[in-house]
Amino acid sequence: MQLEGLHHVTCITGDAPGNVDFYTRVLGLRLVAKTVNQDDTSVYHLFYADEVGSPGSDITFFEYPGSPRGRAGAGMVHRVVWRVGSAASIAFWAARLADEGVATRDLDGGLVFADPEGLGHELVVSTSTDEPLMGVHPAIPQEHALLGFDGVRAFTGRREGSVAVLEQVLGAAAVAPQTYELRGARRGATIRLDEPPDARGLQGAGTVHHVAWFSTLADHQRWLEHVESGGIKTSGMVDRHYFRSIYFREPSGILYEIADDGPGFTRDGPLAELGAKVIFPPWLEPRRAELERHLTPLPTHDLRK
Repeated sequence: MQLEGLHHVTCITGDAPGNVDFYTRVLGLRLVAKTVNQDDTSVYHLFYADEVGSPGSDITFFEYPGSPRGRAGAGMVHRVVWRVGSAASIAFWAARLADEGVATRDLDGGLVFADPEGLGHELVVSTSTDEPLMGVHPAIPQEHALLGFDGVRAFTGRREGSVAVLEQVLGAAAVAPQTYELRGARRGATIRLDEPPDARGLQGAGTVHHVAWFSTLADHQRWLEHVESGGIKTSGMVDRHYFRSIYFREPSGILYEIADDGPGFTRDGPLAELGAKVIFPPWLEPRRAELERHLTPLPTHDLRK
């Protein structure tokens, strides 16, 4: 069995309208699903991805309105790394983000910046042959669009144990100092384990809640059995409506998920209508009127248009 890199990265926001504006209008991603956090139905779960909602491009957010800023520390992912196509794309994004008042800095030929709540992002020029996963935005030329995830960077507090889980349980391979790749037949992604800051991490707005690795539907049950056979306690198989999930914490405390590739966002309706309305999974649909009263009003149109 092989994991196909990253499936999605789930983060926290305290400001859903501002979050939608930044990730769709500024970064050019498509809002492919508006639903609720199944474990706390009073808050949104927002999904942004490429134009068809592909795993490998999907950054998601739980909205806790007014949540104070968090701070990444040991046992937390602190940066999401995206692919772009060229050095010209890096220059395009440096200019575009500057026009939006977003501070950037150069890093080894790439670009580092943060969203309005402090969530770290990095753009790197991709040499991968993986399928590019792009949104469509009138102000972002296709040759400069984000192409999906390259990986994440995390602060590790127990490096030896974290590496053991990556290599011995998840099948990752060391590809650079402190950097491990999970690659399958279709896609791959990396996780880099950085030394943590002295300050203790605080979960809050602008932090990563968990990262999900990408399994095929055919292998998903086998992954559950494989992880548990290594003595790791898991959530068991959880139905997340768009995919099934297995959750567990690795030794440093990072929350991992293994998510499969079915049935996807189009189970709710035609591709053209993704993100147009709030979707509730079947077991919550009877409570729609009650649940919608607690949700922050959001635009009903695509802010990229």
